[in-house]
Amino acid sequence: MTIKRIKVGARMSQAVIHGDTVYLAGQVADNAKDDVAGQTKQILSKIEGLLAEAGSDKSKLLSATIWLTDMRSFDDMNKVWDGWVSPGNTPGRACVEAKLARADLLVEIGIIAAR
Repeated sequence: MTIKRIKVGARMSQAVIHGDTVYLAGQVADNAKDDVAGQTKQILSKIEGLLAEAGSDKSKLLSATIWLTDMRSFDDMNKVWDGWVSPGNTPGRACVEAKLARADLLVEIGIIAAR
């Protein structure tokens, strides 16, 4: 089986396709000045773009891992997530509190999807 990589960088690829499975790198907001809801919206938009480029979409999510810098923002993130996720096609999901790579990042989301 072949492996296809999308937006390849020196450290990581933004998406890797193996067979009919798409693995996304953890996505963060480009504009980290937004609050957690704003950052979540940015991230989900990036995820949609990467999934489309990989031949998939949000209705084919298998797994999501969400990292928040503060679990007190869980409800704010979920309001955005719940409005975005495809009804009836919700993935397995974990959400944990973690220190992220930069202090201005409030949320990061990693996705695995089918094609």
